Amino acid sequence: MKKTITWILLADGAQARVLEHTGPGKGLKQVDGLDFAIPALQAQDIMADRPGRGAIPGGDSKSGMQPRTDPVEHRESEFVKSMATMLDEKLRKGAYDRLVIAASPIALGVIRKAITPAVRHAIVGELDKDLTNMPTAQLDKHFDGILAV
Repeated sequence: MKKTITWILLADGAQARVLEHTGPGKGLKQVDGLDFAIPALQAQDIMADRPGRGAIPGGDSKSGMQPRTDPVEHRESEFVKSMATMLDEKLRKGAYDRLVIAASPIALGVIRKAITPAVRHAIVGELDKDLTNMPTAQLDKHFDGILAV
């Protein structure tokens, strides 16, 4: 009988890692190669140029234009969406059977919108907590009621 493999995605807008759980009493272990991070940048680091200028209707003056989306939020959203894509690819390859997601509330919302129906079906639990910086050995208590770690 094949053992059931549960992955735990820990994510926020700038970092993510995947842990694996293979059964009660087996604990959690980091999945090799599935530890991701993007450098923390401020909006002024992303937007190197000054905003463009646009004409004000009914006048001769021009006003500075603001970006329609916050560049930091957009960058973090794209990072989280890439995690959803990775989860779908790994599920299709049979790398895991079940999924638990623990993510900061904003990241969790982005993941929910970006995951495929197949990944959604594999989810057995969600936590709206940012556990990305917590040592693996201290994570088990956060998954009581979801996993028998």
